[in-house]
Amino acid sequence: MGKLEGKVAVITGATSGMALATARLFVAEGAHVYLTGRRKDRLDAAVAELGPAVTGVRGDAGDLEDLARLADAVRTGHGRLDVLFASAGIGELGEPLSAVTGDSFDRVFGVNVRGMLFTVQNLLPMMTDGASVILNSSAGAIKGVPGSTVYSASKAALRSFARTWTAELAPRHIRVNLISPGPIDTATFDHIPDEVRAAVAGMVPIGRFGTPDEIARAVLFLAAADSSFVHGAELFVDGGLAQV
Repeated sequence: MGKLEGKVAVITGATSGMALATARLFVAEGAHVYLTGRRKDRLDAAVAELGPAVTGVRGDAGDLEDLARLADAVRTGHGRLDVLFASAGIGELGEPLSAVTGDSFDRVFGVNVRGMLFTVQNLLPMMTDGASVILNSSAGAIKGVPGSTVYSASKAALRSFARTWTAELAPRHIRVNLISPGPIDTATFDHIPDEVRAAVAGMVPIGRFGTPDEIARAVLFLAAADSSFVHGAELFVDGGLAQV
């Protein structure tokens, strides 16, 4: 029996990278997974790849109407939710303080902070007692990386969410944990120069980028009963980047 046999999961922003790898693993472990994504073509491709154990719900993680539609889809389809991996997020890693605008700030915080809060709020009524919520943060939230003022601050806010919600949802035994990846070999880094990739990898004690599958396995740990006594924690999956 898989670690998520018979469970119902939602993964936001799951059409590529870490979230798609996690969806793939969740399906292999027995879950039915609701996937979200903004682009219909990519969402359809993910659903076609993963098969009948997934349901695609197109939507923007920063749009409250889309989040309400996601909740309606889960309510209609299964009526309950056991695992939420709130993974959708955006941000710039090359936006210095002098370049931040009201629009750029609102765009990132609108998805990463406002969208995260209302994703959890909309899905909370369907969550089973003992459900697992995993918020996708970043090792950059505690590193002073030039050019990441807004992105890093938006991810740091999620640490506060995890602490507060752990206490607030304790009567229902809902576990809220945070995963903080380091540099992961996804499309985000496809178009950066080789020397920049090498410099980023050189900042990681293990000396390389992580893989989406490494993140997926860590999320599975937080989703499954293996982590039943892990509440309000931040799990860094970063090759040691934020630890030294």
